[in-house]
Amino acid sequence: GVDVLHTIGGDDTNTTAADLAAFLATNDYPLTVVGLPKTIDNDIVPVRQSLGAWTAAEQGARFAANIIGEHNAAPRELIIHEVMGRNCGYLTAETARRYRAWLDEQEWLPEVGLKREAWEVHAVYVPEAQIDLDAEAERLSRVMDEVGNVTIFLSEGAGVNDIVARLQAAGQEVPLDAFGHVQLDKVNPGEWFAKQFAPRIRAAKTMVQKSGYFSRSAKSNNEDLELIAATCDMAVDAALAGNSGVVGQDEEAGDELSVIAFPRIAGHKPFDVDQDWYRRMLSEIGQPAPVRAE
Repeated sequence: GVDVLHTIGGDDTNTTAADLAAFLATNDYPLTVVGLPKTIDNDIVPVRQSLGAWTAAEQGARFAANIIGEHNAAPRELIIHEVMGRNCGYLTAETARRYRAWLDEQEWLPEVGLKREAWEVHAVYVPEAQIDLDAEAERLSRVMDEVGNVTIFLSEGAGVNDIVARLQAAGQEVPLDAFGHVQLDKVNPGEWFAKQFAPRIRAAKTMVQKSGYFSRSAKSNNEDLELIAATCDMAVDAALAGNSGVVGQDEEAGDELSVIAFPRIAGHKPFDVDQDWYRRMLSEIGQPAPVRAE
């Protein structure tokens, strides 16, 4: 007796539901499937903004404000804030942007050691951009000498191909999951980058913190609630009309909220590292302009 299925999730969730509907149709069971795009990675093609991503970035910035406060607990501390995002750097970049917006709102008192430079983000690494370890180690070494600490925002998928290549070259086995994906928790990019940078920038203490579960467990903020409400209203109307698809802001139609046909839905949408705001942010923190990863 079920004739409508609402799916709430990423590209895998929604495309699998579409496959189910197609299978049932061949067995004379009509099913209307209307998906809602919810993933903090914000990597669904062609959806502009997936539900939850704004909230996760806001919470990641809040998490960062607390862990970066540790920089003055020890001299020459390296802090790596690892953010979720296997194939897409959106959440890392947006988290860094929101954290830096929080910095803009604070009052600083450098006379007693409370200076923005020490609370700043000193590097942002995403999967879509190459990471020149040698050049970055040299740059961050200067930051460590001048500021006294270094903070890196790292997407969990950043540099993974290079990490895997180095591990394999060293004769180490790279663990894979059931889908053939590298098991990020076993490879542990945050710890790997910490080991690469710490000795080269002469860090006296290193801390790797992951904001993923903290960020994605938060209740929706007002930005997301507004988008959720509009998306759900349209999803219900589509379901009652028997119109299957995923409700989202269609990037290929001027970001208009609409019901996007399932064949157009795909995953692993890359973060655009050429966006003005992102390049400007890197320039402001002293990081070279991004070079797209191959």
